Amino acid sequence: MFGLNRARKTAAVIAAGAAAAATALLGAPTAVAAPQPIVGGSTTTTTSYPFMMQITDASQNQFCGGTLVSSTKVVTAAHCMVGETTSSVRVVGGRTYLNGTNGTVSRVSKIWINPGYTDATNGDDVAVLTLSTAMSYTPASYVSSSQTSVYAAGTTARILGWGTTSENGSSSNQLRTATVPIVSDSSCASSYGSDFVQSDMVCAGYTSGGVDTCQGDSGGPLLIGGVLAGITSWGEGCAEAGYPGVYTRLTTFSSLVTAQVNS
Repeated sequence: MFGLNRARKTAAVIAAGAAAAATALLGAPTAVAAPQPIVGGSTTTTTSYPFMMQITDASQNQFCGGTLVSSTKVVTAAHCMVGETTSSVRVVGGRTYLNGTNGTVSRVSKIWINPGYTDATNGDDVAVLTLSTAMSYTPASYVSSSQTSVYAAGTTARILGWGTTSENGSSSNQLRTATVPIVSDSSCASSYGSDFVQSDMVCAGYTSGGVDTCQGDSGGPLLIGGVLAGITSWGEGCAEAGYPGVYTRLTTFSSLVTAQVNS
């Protein structure tokens, strides 16, 4: 079985030994490649990507990313929300640095996890958070269910996140970004076999590896043409040759997301 869910609590939370932190590794296998933050990427800011949200615990320790799609709705990965409650989660907008104190911090009033979700490698890896405090930042547009052609192989996509900088290390303090090409479904299936669910997933990355999302980047956006088209989900290690990152294929779940945004 392949699959490293790209979410993990920060080292400080793990060290605290709280029961909630113990669930946050989300079943990651014990032997994994050394994780990197948006491997091969560069630093950026939330001014450039105002819809990029930190998902944190109640003490504002970031463990996943999310995308603001309306003033009170954030799209993220289902595996980020497993074991979480509305009281255990915060969403932070407008904060480029993890150690910053600026921006807007909101509690979460509702967590919707796709009812079909069981594990990232089985698909259905999408969740929507409803915020108690409206965010004043410009939200991202997201794909409609009919826009399936956006995933054409070779199309350039953008990834964002605060992932870890070394194995079992701390997160990248500053938001990072990189571009990766969409990988054909047949190539992704060759890499991942039956763990690649074509209807629910899309792959992005280079054959030679080197650029990828990693632990701590889960739930963040895969942008195509500036539009939210995927959600960072899982992969085999990070930036390994022959194993592109796997993202939730958002066109499949667009109508479900819209129902939550409008609720």
